[in-house]
Amino acid sequence: MLVTTDFLRIPAAMALLAGILILWRPHLLNWIVAVYLIAVGLLGLIH
Repeated sequence: MLVTTDFLRIPAAMALLAGILILWRPHLLNWIVAVYLIAVGLLGLIH
C-alpha cells in the first residue's frame, strides 16, 4: 500500500511544479505541458 500512496503523489507534485513554472515563465507553457504529459504517460505505463 505504501508504494501506491507514493506513486499517487508523483503526478500531484509534477502538476504543482508545472503550475509554478508556468506562472514564473509563461512562454514555457508548450514545453511544460509536453513534458508533463509524457511523464504522466510513462508513469502510467510503468505502474
